[in-house]
Amino acid sequence: MSTAREQPDSRATLRAGLPDRYLNPDDIAEIFEVPKETVYQWRKKHIGLPGFRIGKHLRYDPADVRTYVTQLKTADRNAA
Repeated sequence: MSTAREQPDSRATLRAGLPDRYLNPDDIAEIFEVPKETVYQWRKKHIGLPGFRIGKHLRYDPADVRTYVTQLKTADRNAA
């Protein structure tokens, strides 16, 4: 039985289409199956997804996530 508190699997969300809201570092970590600290390191090193701040909160635009994944897939195909 599902409860209202349960969150949908973010990876399934990515496959089905990203949510219509800005994503936070927890969402990104879950989608890419990496620790949240990795998400922060990507930002610190200026690699990975482009994020932005709203006040003190780090957010990611779902459109940027789609673009980033597409770029990774293209780069991987070109490297093969």
